[in-house]
Amino acid sequence: MEVRKGVFYGVGVGPGDPELLTLKALRTLECCPVIAAPRTKSGETLALDIVRRAMPLEGKTILPLEFTMSRDPAVLRASRLRAAEAIAAHLAAGLDTAMLNLGDVSIYATFGYLMDILAGEGYEAVMVPGVPSFCAVAARLGTSLTTVSSSLHILPGFGGSLEEQLSLPGTKVLMKSGRQLPRAVETLRQKGLLEQAAMVRDCGLPTEEVCRDLTQLRPDTGYFATVIVKE
Repeated sequence: MEVRKGVFYGVGVGPGDPELLTLKALRTLECCPVIAAPRTKSGETLALDIVRRAMPLEGKTILPLEFTMSRDPAVLRASRLRAAEAIAAHLAAGLDTAMLNLGDVSIYATFGYLMDILAGEGYEAVMVPGVPSFCAVAARLGTSLTTVSSSLHILPGFGGSLEEQLSLPGTKVLMKSGRQLPRAVETLRQKGLLEQAAMVRDCGLPTEEVCRDLTQLRPDTGYFATVIVKE
């Protein structure tokens, strides 16, 4: 008799506020006996901490996943393969496994890479969407992202040409800007867009910081910084 394989779920947990977890996300997490949670080198499990504030996790198997921040494709691939292997061990035993992802599971999410790997090994994967960080940031700033005739560009703050990106028409969102913020601020200044930009760091978390004047940015602004530039 063939053993049932577990289903691999990617669950978007929103940007930080546990009240932004969807009912579907909570229901999925309640049903999965294994919760896979990304963990930083310092041992932090931000997505898991958000979930703990919304629901009890007693009786769940918590599977920490460690991913490298390297830009080396080979190192990144190896890191993802190790994580996929750890998840596959539970799926092969018939245990549904939910991987937590900050924001939405389809936007700059590591889940997508693991989904491709595990789907290639014959496992079913299901995506459970979450509230994207830039939507929560816009709400926190009290601004709309688009009008009926404007465009919206979601851009990774850690790559590409800022000069070209900030020349695009409409609203620009720079996600996970972090270390690139000083360069972004200078580019915005050169383009005369500084007064049209605002930032929220750690949106929805206890460490949240709102900055409507980017000339007043602190030097230690962290990785989860989202900048919105409206024209």
